[in-house]
Amino acid sequence: MTGGTSNLMAATGSLSEEDLLCPQCSDIYTLPVLLRCGHNICRVCLQAFWEWKGCRECPVCRTVAVSGRPPINLALKIAADRFQGRKTNKNEEDCRLHNEELRMFCQNDEEPICLACRTSNQHRVHECCPLGEATQQKKKEITAMLESLRKKLRILNKTKEQWEETKTYIENQARQSEQAIKEEFEKLHMFLFEEEDMRLKVLKREEEVKNQVMSEKLITLQEQIKTMSSTISDIETALTAKDLPFLKDYKQTKKRARCNTQQPECIRDILINTAKHLGSLKYRVWLKMANIVKYVPITLDPNTAQSNLKLSEELTCVQYSNKQPLPDNPERCTSRVCVLGATGFTSGKHSWTVEVGQGKDWHIGVVRESIQRKSTVFFNPTEGFWVIGLCKGDSFWAETSPRTKLALKHKPGKITVKLDYDKGKVVFINAADSTTIHTFIDRFKERVFPYFSPGLCEDGKTSCPLTICPQTITVDVE
Repeated sequence: MTGGTSNLMAATGSLSEEDLLCPQCSDIYTLPVLLRCGHNICRVCLQAFWEWKGCRECPVCRTVAVSGRPPINLALKIAADRFQGRKTNKNEEDCRLHNEELRMFCQNDEEPICLACRTSNQHRVHECCPLGEATQQKKKEITAMLESLRKKLRILNKTKEQWEETKTYIENQARQSEQAIKEEFEKLHMFLFEEEDMRLKVLKREEEVKNQVMSEKLITLQEQIKTMSSTISDIETALTAKDLPFLKDYKQTKKRARCNTQQPECIRDILINTAKHLGSLKYRVWLKMANIVKYVPITLDPNTAQSNLKLSEELTCVQYSNKQPLPDNPERCTSRVCVLGATGFTSGKHSWTVEVGQGKDWHIGVVRESIQRKSTVFFNPTEGFWVIGLCKGDSFWAETSPRTKLALKHKPGKITVKLDYDKGKVVFINAADSTTIHTFIDRFKERVFPYFSPGLCEDGKTSCPLTICPQTITVDVE
């Protein structure tokens, strides 16, 4: 740009973009300086040109500038800054293609457009509406999406809280299980220590008795040796005597020489009975240990137990009790007061006996793995339940569809459940007299689990427990 500064200042309001371009970098002026020849150059561009050229000449007319720093053209700087501001605002608010105000919104491309865009080939067949209308519609849409995100966030926060509780519960489970394992092994260790002590005492008593016998016999033998030694010494002395004295004592010496000394006895069974103490030691200790060990065919799974159920330490007994803070994991039954066995079955024959005691409400049997655990459904085989139960202390029912009332002569205290998976049979037997209570015949298509529900008692706090009876342990040696 050329011309005097006064003329430029007077015309700053009507400068075009071309008037504001630096002749060196061809971009809008940035901090322009005015040379003596009248040309304006960006200060950075001028400094770079002088360093490259090696002299202080004007990049436009090659006129050598005077020494000193060229002054900043303030009017030109202000005009350039204003133009940059208008350009920025224009890019944000106007259409980039047509430099017109954005007044419409294209629903198809989901972007603001100007009126020229509306009639162009790109948007002519698109659905468009005014910006105000589109803003209300889209804000409503985004608000709904925002609420959905907030709902998802609430779910995530709740899940995080549940997972943190589950993590803490896992740690508590591990500590409790560790303590229980230590206690059980402590009992076994104590049994082994006591058994070891008892066997060592038996060995010690045998050693003392047999040592006493040997001591007494050694004393007797030592007396015999002493007497015999004395006799031999006397005879040896007599043999050294002269003829007459020897013959005078001959009868007495002969009598002593004929001393009838018995041979030492042969002591039998005097050694330690090592075979008794060491023979099959491990087996005999293990066989004795079987008397203190119980085997239960079914173990209850605490991870499936409803929160009001209390399980025994060995997980073989369940009863209704106070509610416990338990995680709502997918396996847990929350719709019914029940617990499942820890082991499921997909084949074979299985049986277990349950002591139902004097409970007034209970259900036992078999259920499939996919039963509804979080929502209540009817007891029947269609829903995956093959169970019987006692209601209100006086009526027994087989939960068929519709359910069947069972006529029993005697109220059973123990009931044996026999499952034949391959034949699809579940048989309930009175353990007292081996009479069949009820038989389900069905076809199993998935894993099934033992089912136990102790029900509630009148006080609502405790119930008569359901206990899985231990089986007799036998050892066969072949």
